[in-house]
Amino acid sequence: MSTPERKEQALEVSVRLAEPRDAADISRVLAEAFTVVREHYTDEAFEVVTPKPDTILKRFAEGPMWVAELDGEVVGTVSVTTEPEGLYVRSMAVSPKTQRLGVGHKLLDALHEHAAGDDQDRIFLYTTYFTPGAKEMYEKHGYTFVRNTQPEEWYGVPGLEMERI
Repeated sequence: MSTPERKEQALEVSVRLAEPRDAADISRVLAEAFTVVREHYTDEAFEVVTPKPDTILKRFAEGPMWVAELDGEVVGTVSVTTEPEGLYVRSMAVSPKTQRLGVGHKLLDALHEHAAGDDQDRIFLYTTYFTPGAKEMYEKHGYTFVRNTQPEEWYGVPGLEMERI
């Protein structure tokens, strides 16, 4: 696909607050995105990053979620919870078939708009070095490295903490 087509497609991406009817699509997008790097996760960690629809439904009570749609199909998601340390990005994923089309950027824009309206001074997240482009995308949105996380902190998977203040 050529670059001009990608830019044109990115304009068709819309982001909205997720609704309970989106639970299966959110679960699907998370599974699609993280299956690509499955070999880097322990079984327990993979189960956490790819929750089933019933778990997604329970999360609606814990904080807002957004979905990105392209031509009516859910192709991305992000969710947050409010923690004592700030707004925590619980999960974020974009379907591999629509990565590099601006979907992740639009999801982060929606999240940041929510944070500003909610008077959240700090947004933080955990990611991995093996997730293609994640660290770089977060950096483009003003997130900075906080620290490396050790495998024993998160189901046997090393990673890093990032924040935006």
